[in-house]
Amino acid sequence: MTNPGNIDQNLHKKKGIPLFTRFPSAQRFSFFLLAIILTLFVLIEAKLFLYPLAIAVLFTYLLYPISKFLEKHGFPRLLAVFISVVIFLVIVGIAIILIYKRVIGFIGDFPGFRDKALNNIDILDNQLSLLFGNNIDVNIKAFLKQRVSGLFDASNDFMNRAFTATTGTIFRLAILPVFIFMFLYYRTKFAYFILKLVPDEKQNIAINALRGVSKVASRYMGGMSTVVIILCIVNSSAFMMIGVKYAIIFGLIAGLWSFIPYFGTIIGYLFPFIFSLLTSDTPQIALKILITYFIVHLIENYILTPNIVGNAVKINALVIILGMIAAGMVWGFPGMFVVVPFLAMIKVISERVPSLHAYVYLLGTTGVRRHALTGENIRSFIQRMKSRKSQKQ
Repeated sequence: MTNPGNIDQNLHKKKGIPLFTRFPSAQRFSFFLLAIILTLFVLIEAKLFLYPLAIAVLFTYLLYPISKFLEKHGFPRLLAVFISVVIFLVIVGIAIILIYKRVIGFIGDFPGFRDKALNNIDILDNQLSLLFGNNIDVNIKAFLKQRVSGLFDASNDFMNRAFTATTGTIFRLAILPVFIFMFLYYRTKFAYFILKLVPDEKQNIAINALRGVSKVASRYMGGMSTVVIILCIVNSSAFMMIGVKYAIIFGLIAGLWSFIPYFGTIIGYLFPFIFSLLTSDTPQIALKILITYFIVHLIENYILTPNIVGNAVKINALVIILGMIAAGMVWGFPGMFVVVPFLAMIKVISERVPSLHAYVYLLGTTGVRRHALTGENIRSFIQRMKSRKSQKQ
């Protein structure tokens, strides 16, 4: 007697339906959840190995145009890759040396900043007494002083840990240029390896996907690096003009956090804002920092990023925010740094697979452009309002 399962399997094979669809929807959903759980488990357990690789991949795409340019002008690949990595190390090394010298002085002044902040609480108490006739409650005042003192102690410990290299940190930093060098040198080998895994009839799709991933990653990393450098200069100059202490350090912090969309600029400006609010003689500097944030935020979102990065990453804001939260929970700050370009790569690959087009639509910005806050939509809104006003008259 023929097994019904074999008939069902043969029927699906004849119709070209994947064997996976033979399972009930509840089982397929269970397999999907199990795959997600196993993926998250591997990402968390192997994060110290995986996130340096992910960061190295992104910096490989950043240096790829330099290496490609040198190779086109007659340099052997080995020498072109070596020069590209050396340029990267020199720039990063100079930046670290400049930042390190200033941060050491900044950390040394932390006890004075803490005393100034505690003194400002007493001054605030006296001002409230003169204005309203009531002092701050003793318990609230003690709580504020305890929180402020703890904030400076925690910041001091964080700075010391950040600039005290452990064996693991030294190894991960030292191996990063090695990964970048190897990825650049063996990039053609990796591409051919992927093509050998793809059936012959889908070779063109795979080639276009690889080119698309290379284009979007290179443009994003190059564009964002340029934007961050500009913002470091703009922020430092603005902080110096409004009188922020350690303006260069805070300008660099605010600029470097801009690598993270949406949250980065807010977090970057939160440091100088709280510092100035606690340690300055008047709250005017903190207010100026707040105004500077809005100005720089507008410049970044409507001038720098659209013209330098362009449409390299066509992913909607909700997916980016959810992706950064999830990546931050799994890998911390490195996860927030790498998630956006990797989402863009996934989207580029999915665009070449018809069965994944629904997910491409979900990830992308298609369907919401007419609701976006763009110059074209603003002009259209103004014209409609003028038209309605003229019709009423």
